[in-house]
Amino acid sequence: MGEVVDGGGVGRKGEGRRRGCGCSKGDFLPEESFESWGSYGRALGETGRRLRDRIVTRSAESEEMHEVRARSGHEMKKTLTWFDLIFFGIGAVIGAGIFVLTGQEANEVVGPAVVLSYVVSGVSAMLSVFCYTEFAVEIPVAGGSFAYLRVELGDFVAFIAAGNILLEYVIGGAAVARSWTSYFATLLNHQPADFRIHAHSLAADYNQLDPIAVVVIAIVCIAASLSTKGSSRFNYIASIIHLVVILFIIVAGLTKADTHNLSPFTPYGPRGIFASAAVLFFAYVGFDAVSTMAEETKNPAKDIPVGLVGAMTITTAAYCILALTLCMMQPYGQIDKDAPFSVAFQKVGMNWAKYIVAFGALKGMTTVLLVSAVGQARYLTHIARTHMMPPWLAQVHPRTGTPVNATIVMLVATAVIAFFTDLGILSNLLSISTLFIFMVVALALLVRRYYVAGETSDANRSKLAACLVLILASSIATATYWGVSAKAKGWVAYVVTVPVWFLATLYLAAFVPKARQPKLWGVPLVPWLPSASIAINVFLLGSIDSKSFMRFGIWSAFLLLYYLFVGLHASYDTAKAAERSRNDGKAKALEEGVGLADASHIGGDK
Repeated sequence: MGEVVDGGGVGRKGEGRRRGCGCSKGDFLPEESFESWGSYGRALGETGRRLRDRIVTRSAESEEMHEVRARSGHEMKKTLTWFDLIFFGIGAVIGAGIFVLTGQEANEVVGPAVVLSYVVSGVSAMLSVFCYTEFAVEIPVAGGSFAYLRVELGDFVAFIAAGNILLEYVIGGAAVARSWTSYFATLLNHQPADFRIHAHSLAADYNQLDPIAVVVIAIVCIAASLSTKGSSRFNYIASIIHLVVILFIIVAGLTKADTHNLSPFTPYGPRGIFASAAVLFFAYVGFDAVSTMAEETKNPAKDIPVGLVGAMTITTAAYCILALTLCMMQPYGQIDKDAPFSVAFQKVGMNWAKYIVAFGALKGMTTVLLVSAVGQARYLTHIARTHMMPPWLAQVHPRTGTPVNATIVMLVATAVIAFFTDLGILSNLLSISTLFIFMVVALALLVRRYYVAGETSDANRSKLAACLVLILASSIATATYWGVSAKAKGWVAYVVTVPVWFLATLYLAAFVPKARQPKLWGVPLVPWLPSASIAINVFLLGSIDSKSFMRFGIWSAFLLLYYLFVGLHASYDTAKAAERSRNDGKAKALEEGVGLADASHIGGDK
């Protein structure tokens, strides 16, 4: 494989040599800025200059796919096909969202119109799937959206987004693990919260301790560390069983359906639909984990589009039918908030069916945890390859071909959150992180199509920037007005904000030439589809409660502090070392080329 460029510095001791599970300082902070306190002080003094460099510098696609990937020391095995990706997508998505949050939202927020909430969040998710798919085909690496944003928007934006995606994975896994406990309790004829330990000394929403969730996460961690293909086979079998159970729920549930339970259909009005859609977006989280498997896919150009779009289509249809079935089985005010489907069958006299439902829910949540574990580890691996996180996390085990270190670290964090935190807090905070990331990825896709450094003229770059600002500003204004005017019936603001979004997108389509066309597979209807993705994701953000935004702000502030004091300097040193290595290689190649030319000339004279 040749010399491996280590971000610790070209030519430094230990470069090119990888340990399976090293734990020295060089595995965590090998960069020049951390060699001594003096070096660190000098680095901090250059924070402003380094930050400007990282904000304006973009990573090259070839760098992400070859040089950065090589820093793991060992290649991930290419074993996955579109068939694996479809079932990974189904396994990643259909879990706690539909089996738990449907009851919570139908009971308290939206009523029977929860099916419309699933449609809204499903449309938003599908738009994001298209954006992710083009990137995953063009840049098939384990970093997912982190790698895409590094290429299009630079290191700084990529890191802030990446930190929120890691939060998304941890919170999503914790929420699913706690839901696993609820359904396990119903399977054993207990109430959903019976197996949790109530700690009176802790604050509300954090005092229902869940040891079973921790055990489940530990088992999933072991499975995800052993083999990606093995995880795929298990997921395939479990997903088929899961789909059979879903079909049973629909058929058996409809035999007990009463259409009178759908009236009133929208007891909380349009606001309930969109507020619920923002939370139920949690039910679609997971498909981005599939995009992180692009590096292990045999034929990304075919497998990724079929796998991602196919999985999302099946999932959206299943969610809408399941939600409708549940709401016809019981009046919305009587739907259980912890284990809605199991309790619904019990209430309609099919007590035996609740065991099948609980078993199916457990199967689904187990596969969600497994696919999430596989995806989040690969995501963290690619971040660590850039040294924004310690490079120890980038190591790929030589025997299993999996990122064991990253898998363990992510799932330990997930287990800690799952042990303490209530599902309601988790679902709201997760939706914020996810919607934010999907909005940024759609923005990056527009930049990718309309801007290429050194080729796009200054005038067209200015037009693009103005259109993007107007699209974002009008979307934020629409969402803000929707959020702050909860008691008002006004519509005047929408007459301004919606046309601004439309005209900005129209101008981008008509008057700004595209700078790039996708090589293998591309999003249709650009710029309309990515622009719509930005608008709907921002609008759903406006329907989330203020406390969740406060928690989101605290986490983002922590990310910024970590980046300014650690990640910035580590990634800056790594990038500069890689740049010196490339320049040295070019100079050496040039020297060798000149030498060969001279030798040829001499030989000819003779």
